[in-house]
Amino acid sequence: MICAVLLTGGHRAEGQCCTYSAAVPIEQTTYRIVYQTVYEPVEITTYRTVCETQYEERKIVSYKPVWETQYREQRYTVSRLVPETSVREERVRVLKPVWETQYRDESYNVVRYVQETAEREEQVRVLKPVWETSEREEVYTVMRPVKEVVYRTDYTTVTEPVVTYRTQYVDMGGYREQLVLKPGLFQNRLSWESGRPVVDPITGAVTWQPGGLYWVPNNRGRYEVRQVWQPNVVAQTVPQTQYVAKSIPVQVPVEVTRYQPEQVRRKVPVQTCRMVEEVQVRKIPVTVTKPVVERVEKQVPVQVCRMVEEEQVRQIPVTVYKQVCEERVQQIPVQVCRTAVEERTVQIPRTVQRIEPVTYTTYRPRTIACRVPVDPCLVPLESVCPPATTYVAPGTSVPAPSPAPAPATSGSGTSAADQPPQLPRQTQRPVLPGPAGEESPSNGEESAPNGQSEGSETSST
Repeated sequence: MICAVLLTGGHRAEGQCCTYSAAVPIEQTTYRIVYQTVYEPVEITTYRTVCETQYEERKIVSYKPVWETQYREQRYTVSRLVPETSVREERVRVLKPVWETQYRDESYNVVRYVQETAEREEQVRVLKPVWETSEREEVYTVMRPVKEVVYRTDYTTVTEPVVTYRTQYVDMGGYREQLVLKPGLFQNRLSWESGRPVVDPITGAVTWQPGGLYWVPNNRGRYEVRQVWQPNVVAQTVPQTQYVAKSIPVQVPVEVTRYQPEQVRRKVPVQTCRMVEEVQVRKIPVTVTKPVVERVEKQVPVQVCRMVEEEQVRQIPVTVYKQVCEERVQQIPVQVCRTAVEERTVQIPRTVQRIEPVTYTTYRPRTIACRVPVDPCLVPLESVCPPATTYVAPGTSVPAPSPAPAPATSGSGTSAADQPPQLPRQTQRPVLPGPAGEESPSNGEESAPNGQSEGSETSST
């Protein structure tokens, strides 16, 4: 039995069920197209760049100076002072102190004051102010602004190339043979050294070294022939370019405001104060203090020193120095520099890049269409089975078939045909990254073939 709605290709109204015609006993099956997204695993191989550090060994030859100490003999003449002592007699007059006791008069006066009160009459002249108003003419100067255009000279800095030549020194020497003393088993020996001046090899200062036992180099050994680098410094002229700043004058117009003096006259009211003299008489109480002098006697003993002259005879030793010249020999240390060759191996890092393949698995979306049989009320009769060889996206549910309508009973007021069909709900699928950075459709929306969208119902007879 086919519904009249399906024959017309339309939809039934809500609350109305399909009516079957008893005159046409023809059975036909109606299908509905359901679209479903499946994801197929795809292996993708990419390449990434990996940096590695490799070390390369190189030999470096360096030259360093080696300082040696040599002793040179120097003869010089020294003037030495020889002392001679003699005694001479000297007569000296000495003053010896003699102490005596004397009494000194230190009497003093004590002043005592007695107060007396009296009253006296005093005339005072007082000046009272009297104010008078008058006008005076005042002349003052006002500065009026006058604008003018003046040309100012500004300087702009410009750099110009200047070629100069500098002299650099290059060592173009060579090796030569030299006899070198090879020391024996013991390089130093303990020997007595007399006091002498010593030159510090670092600072160059001369200090005095006292006599005593010191470790000195042992010059015993054998001579060997060695190759010694003989430096030959050659001067070379190298050009170099420098940019020199140069100032260029530029005339710039500037607006200048000049103030011109102008005299203005005005009348100003002035108040003048005149003082009028007035005589006043007043009585003033006066307290007078009279001094009363009293004498206090006092005798103070004082020690007085008196010097008595006395003659003394003293023996004074006198030392006379005579200058004697003598010759001395001194060993002077001299610092000699020689160049030593040193060879060492260093490791130089170097970065090398290489490409490594990387394989990972991604899922590619694909849309499939399934035909689901429906009853005359557009209710699915069977479930949609996903393909066995594909992967269904997580979160995507398959619409379950709705239960078949129960037959209508005679006692009930409504039948199953009068109830609206229950259609499957559209579920949301998660967004999964596709190959080459694409994203799968979300919110349950996906384009269907032939311009049809998901959820649309197609009926066929």
